[in-house]
Amino acid sequence: MSDDTKAILRAFIVENFLFGDESQPLTADTSLIDNDYVDSTGILELVSYLEERFGIKVADTDIIPANLDSLARITAFVERKQAG
Repeated sequence: MSDDTKAILRAFIVENFLFGDESQPLTADTSLIDNDYVDSTGILELVSYLEERFGIKVADTDIIPANLDSLARITAFVERKQAG
């Protein structure tokens, strides 16, 4: 599931935060916050998408860079939530 989840999330990030610009470097470990791809409003948009698309509940305490700052971290977070 990891590759499928990662591909779905990457497509969402490229479309919604990079406005379809595939030329931006977006590796699994690229920091979305440090590279200014996502701001606080974007994080809320991402959380809403995760809840709707993956059927998970994101608690306020889950909204931290350790869970949402890169494609790899978001993928791992979603999979932990789905497993739990």
